[in-house]
Amino acid sequence: MTRIAVLVSGGGTNLQALIDTQESEGLGDGELSLVVSSVPDVFALERAEKAGIKSLVLDTKNYAKQSEFDASLSSTLSEHDIGLVVLAGFLCVIGQKTLSTFENRIINVHPSLIPSFCGKGFYGLHVHKAALEKGVKVTGATVHFVNNEIDGGKIILQKAVDVLADDTPQTLQQRVMKEAEWVILPKAVRMFCNGEIK
Repeated sequence: MTRIAVLVSGGGTNLQALIDTQESEGLGDGELSLVVSSVPDVFALERAEKAGIKSLVLDTKNYAKQSEFDASLSSTLSEHDIGLVVLAGFLCVIGQKTLSTFENRIINVHPSLIPSFCGKGFYGLHVHKAALEKGVKVTGATVHFVNNEIDGGKIILQKAVDVLADDTPQTLQQRVMKEAEWVILPKAVRMFCNGEIK
């Protein structure tokens, strides 16, 4: 059984998609074992508690250097025997220690069709605002492996979503989550845990 850690910084909607999938059809040979938040008192922690998943906070404000946070994150994940790390709205750059310790075992969901609207500064509503400003007719979501380039790792799955004429960044964000992120993230996790992707 692959022990899965989900890293969060906010409400935890993608975490909830994973919880719902685990409860309804399972995550293959995987199990949600740990939720780590970089911010205290976020709703994602309540979601974890309700689902009976162990959670903890590594508050970035408590670390003087990014390397210290990185070392703490890496050791925490190792102590819990984590086999797959899922970034689900985790607003921290993963450091070299964690990247090397969990090489090819960290995945992220990004709310666009990479390579469009990705990289530094593209997160949350910023992504959808940029898509609307560019006038694209199709957007979507991508699940990819995490490496030392922001949103630059190998793509695992993508799903397209139509952009509507009356969309706002908020309506587009909601539709991309429902139609793409919450579909392909659990699927990618299941594929990884079943050994279908390396």
